[in-house]
Amino acid sequence: MVESVPWETVLKGKGAQEGWSYFKEELSKAQEKAIPRSRKTSRWGRRPVWLNRGLWLDLREKRKVYNLWKRGLVTYEQYQAVVKICRGKIRRAKAQAELNLATTVKDNKKSFLQYINKKRQARENIGPLMNEAGALVVEDTEKAELLNPFFALVFTAKAAPDSGDKGKGLERAGLSLCWGGLG
Repeated sequence: MVESVPWETVLKGKGAQEGWSYFKEELSKAQEKAIPRSRKTSRWGRRPVWLNRGLWLDLREKRKVYNLWKRGLVTYEQYQAVVKICRGKIRRAKAQAELNLATTVKDNKKSFLQYINKKRQARENIGPLMNEAGALVVEDTEKAELLNPFFALVFTAKAAPDSGDKGKGLERAGLSLCWGGLG
């Protein structure tokens, strides 16, 4: 496509800037024709393996019943019955999807490994903490040193049973979260 343009005759008599802009236009036209564009995957493409259309419709119905219950048009027992049905369907669908993956693992290793890797994803980092002096601690080793007294308090025999005061263990250990607490 680009080589089909007679560049010497086309660029003859044009300045550097004008020639460059013409070349750039031709190159982008060739790119548009030659390079296929892939669409961004929709939310349906990122859905869990076990979520089929029927189950999705059931979950939508559950959401509708929840909104009706919040407005007082449906009793709590009716809402709980729908929740129970959806929970059972989800469990069966997950079990079936895992069974399908397990039975086809020899033929389809890629999908099995994708499923396992999705299950393994975990958040490993801890946000910044504030020490007793009020300084922000960002380094992992410093965070570990700060959290040690807290874990020592939690896992010792002297620790009092939970009295419902959130974050008091952190305060006793001289820690506070930088966003203002656990509240």
